Amino acid sequence: MDWDKLRVFHAVAEAGSFTHAGDVLNLSQSAVSRQISALEEVLQVPLFHRHARGLILTEQGETLHKTVREVFSKLEMTQTLLTESKEKAAGRLRITTTTGFGNCWLMPRLHKFMAANPEINICLILEDNDLDLGMREADVAVRMHAPRQPDLIQRHLADFHLPIFAAPLYLEKYGTPKSLEEIRNHHLVLFGAHHPPVTHVNWLANAVENHDGAQGARLEVNSMAAMAHAIAGGLGIGSIPTYAATEFPDLVRILPEVTTPTVDAYFVYPEELRSSKRVAVFRDFLMSELGIR
Repeated sequence: MDWDKLRVFHAVAEAGSFTHAGDVLNLSQSAVSRQISALEEVLQVPLFHRHARGLILTEQGETLHKTVREVFSKLEMTQTLLTESKEKAAGRLRITTTTGFGNCWLMPRLHKFMAANPEINICLILEDNDLDLGMREADVAVRMHAPRQPDLIQRHLADFHLPIFAAPLYLEKYGTPKSLEEIRNHHLVLFGAHHPPVTHVNWLANAVENHDGAQGARLEVNSMAAMAHAIAGGLGIGSIPTYAATEFPDLVRILPEVTTPTVDAYFVYPEELRSSKRVAVFRDFLMSELGIR
């Protein structure tokens, strides 16, 4: 299989059209189409179903795409490691984490890391679903759970508690609940998604539901940062990680005697980046900011 044709195939499979792949490769649509047709002729199998709305990989195309994607991912990682300075950390670092942790904790501190490492360029990907680090969708991740992939290196960073908070103006209007049972008469702010990024994020709703007459959520929103804003704005009572509450110093912690769940945060990266200086300095930055020795 010709390398140039595989490169074109990879671009088309990722882009989903000859036109978009041509833009990436700086080739005409017809040139891209000819390369794909030539590759299909060599392999004697169709690689794409051609539709008016775009291209869809055939079963054989899916098989080839999986292999080619892995090859290009490995090459990209190898190039990055080869060009990285032996004396100091440099290059591009793609970081992924949840929208809540990214907005509430990481972004307010990222300027310190970038000032200390001026030759590192950051690509921050805020995504509540886990990106595939093995397929190089990102270089490193800060996740609110232990990694599920066995081939990833992990470092436990912190246990973030999930206290119950309310705004002073809300408590002035509705009173302060003295027990979980009393919360059933209050408005709740909950995380509104089928797959929340933080385990136990809606534990308060489950606790309240154990009491007869519990009300539903006053507000559901699929953003930890938005939950914090809503609680601080007096829309209701809610349980959020401590890192999401730090931006709002006026928040009142209620029922501090109640034992609340915790969120385990992990720093995760693939084995191939074990010796990367960019990864090492970012890991050290996280540990320093979290007070880990």
